[in-house]
Amino acid sequence: MVRAFATAPRRAAALLFAAVLWLVLAGTTLAQTAPAYDIWDRFASQVEQALDGNKVSDDTLQQMRARAVDWRTQFAAAQNSRSTRVATLRDQIAALGPAPAEGKTEPEDVAARRKELEAELSVEQAPALRATEAYGRADGLVTQIDKTLRDRQKSEVLRLSPSPLLPASWQAAASDGGRVTENVAAELAELYGETGRQGLLQSLPAVLALLGFALLLLTYGRRWVEGLPARLARRSSDSARGAVAFVASLAQILLPVLGVWLVLLAIDATGLVGPWIGPLLEGAALAGLTFFLGLWLARQLFPLDPARPALMALTTPRRERARRQATLLAGTLALRQLIAMPLLPLTGIVLEADPASVVPQRFGDAGAGVIHLALILLAAFPLFRLGNLLRKVPADTNGTRERAFGALASLVRVVAVGAPLAAAAGYVSAANAVIWPTAMTLAVAGVIVLLQQFIADLWQMLNKRKEGAADSLVPVLVGFLLVLAAVPLLALIWGARVSDLAEVWTRLANGFQIGTVRLSPGGILTFLLIFAVGYMLTRAAQGALRTSVLPRTRIEKGAQNAIVSGLGYVGIFLAAVLAISAAGFDLSSFAIVAGALSVGIGFGMQNIVSNFVSGIILLIERPVTVGDWIQVGSAQGYVRRISVRSTTIQTFDRTDVVVPNSDLITQQVTNWTRGSLTGRIIVPVSVAYGSDTRKVAALLKEIAENQPTVLIDPAPQAVFTGFGANSLDFEIRAILSDINQGLSVSSEIRHQVAERLAEDGIDMPFPQRDIWLRNPEVLAEAVVSAEKPPQRQPPKQPGPAERADGLDPRIAASAASGIEGMPDHDGDADGPAQG
Repeated sequence: MVRAFATAPRRAAALLFAAVLWLVLAGTTLAQTAPAYDIWDRFASQVEQALDGNKVSDDTLQQMRARAVDWRTQFAAAQNSRSTRVATLRDQIAALGPAPAEGKTEPEDVAARRKELEAELSVEQAPALRATEAYGRADGLVTQIDKTLRDRQKSEVLRLSPSPLLPASWQAAASDGGRVTENVAAELAELYGETGRQGLLQSLPAVLALLGFALLLLTYGRRWVEGLPARLARRSSDSARGAVAFVASLAQILLPVLGVWLVLLAIDATGLVGPWIGPLLEGAALAGLTFFLGLWLARQLFPLDPARPALMALTTPRRERARRQATLLAGTLALRQLIAMPLLPLTGIVLEADPASVVPQRFGDAGAGVIHLALILLAAFPLFRLGNLLRKVPADTNGTRERAFGALASLVRVVAVGAPLAAAAGYVSAANAVIWPTAMTLAVAGVIVLLQQFIADLWQMLNKRKEGAADSLVPVLVGFLLVLAAVPLLALIWGARVSDLAEVWTRLANGFQIGTVRLSPGGILTFLLIFAVGYMLTRAAQGALRTSVLPRTRIEKGAQNAIVSGLGYVGIFLAAVLAISAAGFDLSSFAIVAGALSVGIGFGMQNIVSNFVSGIILLIERPVTVGDWIQVGSAQGYVRRISVRSTTIQTFDRTDVVVPNSDLITQQVTNWTRGSLTGRIIVPVSVAYGSDTRKVAALLKEIAENQPTVLIDPAPQAVFTGFGANSLDFEIRAILSDINQGLSVSSEIRHQVAERLAEDGIDMPFPQRDIWLRNPEVLAEAVVSAEKPPQRQPPKQPGPAERADGLDPRIAASAASGIEGMPDHDGDADGPAQG
């Protein structure tokens, strides 16, 4: 009871807070749905007059733009006012049926009701139409203001100043520099005045404490953090060494920058900072951050340790030169932020400066151009050398990162040469607008590379992997997201305003029209999320069916695979339809496109469609199941997988053959194990002529009956198949209980046949050849004549019917043609008789 009374006030307070919050939100909604159009019209007219006159400052235009964006947001919300009631009225009008055609009538009560609903619909749509018109006007004003600001920025960048090479410019620079030095010295002299000494004495303890702590950080602290990554890396495991070293190296930025800022706070604590020293302190704070960040980048990208990977796989001498040039470039950037940013009017970018912080009597255009040219030259030399080092990619490195840095290095060299020339010609603003963003772009690219390497090291630490972590999917995707996240930063570096980025985001959020479909980031994200959820639910349902439900049924394995596959296709289709509907895409707009695609699918993808339909038939009829021994054409083996498009067969030499499902439907398929594992083998046996055929048949039958896998019913047979050319031919025909053992059983039968035939003295056949001699008497006379001794006769020239060897040509011809090879029983013409 006490607890109930104690919680009652809390509940009452919660209810009161909820009521107040509802009233506030309701008031905000009412304010959004009913904008003050009279105030808007006056404001819009003022903005249009200001744009026509083009005499207002950039700050005023920015303020006008901010107010126009607020008005545009209100009008965008008001466009959806009364949307529910408008949709209801349209449904009511549609329920009355189509309006009568010209010259036709409808019942009076229906016509009266239609007229009443249409009048109410016009009243309800009026606020949305008014908001739509005002939204278009506000959007146009925002676009015109942005265009005016961009034109002014372009004019400022391309403005021609006096050449810094002119002697008059040097004289102006000396005069302006002397005036600035005098003003800074005057402010410093106040420290020695009575007021300055009193203020310094009052703040002396705080100043000394800040300076002491800053000195500690800049001396001992900096030396300590320089060796911190190596010490922590030695104590870490191999998988965590890279990530730990990177995190520890961040202290090399934080501690020195903190020391610099403490020094600046100590100076500011004296209370003697005036309009000349104040901007220098602000520039020094940013300069310290820039210098130590650049120094850290140079050390991380170009380490001197040969064991550590460096950017572009540079060798150790080139690493040293690249680190030196990167450090010089960081120092030049810091010097520019210390001097040029607070004191010089030419920065290359139109900045929105606070009028209270503007230093009076700054450098003029001529004097500022000389100092800017000196800073540009100081940056151009290390920038050119660094680009030259990064441009020479080693032969063994040809990745995407190396190619991107090689292209960037080539651009850097061009900028390093062109920017000083442009500044010397008088285009100082353009030179500033190019060279400094180029240097900062190079730094951003280096930061991205380091972050990608850190993500890979972190992924390696989490997964305990030693190699290949950088090539995994997660680090690659995170690296791609880092590149996308760097795009807005690079846009700001190259002169874009925050309002420009906000406008781009607004355009993307509103989406863009493609025909009758509007794509927006929200709709695309909704589609991806819902489809991903549907896909995961489908896979979970498939897994549950495959492992928990179907194994407890009597459905065979092939039917189980068919059910699981069918569920997957149906689930993915439903997930896609739900995701498209939830994203707000009108499916009716895809009807024409789907019709056109169906024709293209019918002609260009008929083979794929044929295989798909054949796969469905296979999964339903199941003439072939997983595990069957089949033969399709020249492919023979076991079925390992049946999908909707193809079937995978594992051959007996352990290779996978992917057969299109249409071949299993249209071609002849031999299934050796479908329904039963029993199958017949036929072993041919041949014996020599003269063997006892009855004895051979009985012997062969006995051998077959002795095999353990040969069935007794039906009994094996030994069949005398015929008389061969050289042998008597028999066949052993037997039914095996497992046809998968057919090859081994056939081999064993052949071994036993060879052994038993040798034991029983039954010869194996061999080829026989016969030779037939034509005109043997002519051959004999020729041989006798050749063996007689030759008679001495005077030499004479042989006639046309005589031979040089004295043999009658007719006899020689007869002898030559007297022996001819006769074909044997196989039809071959053979040589001398064998055996």
